[in-house]
Amino acid sequence: MLDQLLSFFQLGSLTEFIAMLLAVAYLLLAIKQHRSCWFAAFFSTALYTYIFWDVSLFMEAALNIFYMVMAVYGWWHWQKDDQSLRVKRWDKVQHIKAMLLVLALSLFSGGMLDANTTAALPYLDSFTTWASVIATFMVANKILENWLYWIVIDAVSIYLYLDRGLQITALLFVFYVGLAILGYFQWVKTYKPSSTS
Repeated sequence: MLDQLLSFFQLGSLTEFIAMLLAVAYLLLAIKQHRSCWFAAFFSTALYTYIFWDVSLFMEAALNIFYMVMAVYGWWHWQKDDQSLRVKRWDKVQHIKAMLLVLALSLFSGGMLDANTTAALPYLDSFTTWASVIATFMVANKILENWLYWIVIDAVSIYLYLDRGLQITALLFVFYVGLAILGYFQWVKTYKPSSTS
């Protein structure tokens, strides 16, 4: 059993393993709404930018550049001590708009990648990328339902990463699905409805 586990991790790289550890640290700290989560996010995504580019997941690489920018924004935004930092909810109309935007952008960029690049799984890559952009914005602004988006994104990403031979990252995303469920229930505990949410 231990030999099988060691051989599994040897399939990946040290860079991928370090990126995974930082990504887990980010998520655990985000669940606790701890501002230092954004440090772990920044360094994890810097490593993943390189990893995804190397395996021709161009949209995932671009997404991780966006994540680095959002890590800086999240760090800055979470330093505020006001009502903008409380957990909030989106209404149905906001969710429908977000989902339609993800669908449209995924079809557009997937088509562009399919026609003009050697990108692997261009439509799936595009979907996980654009949905992650929206979900990351939601995390930075403490929108409760971000965790529900992440459950879907992470589940789809497992297939994407296994297809590209990124077993360690696929394993990370199995773990992420569970942590997203935990994150949702943890944030529900801190959610306080208001007339402005």
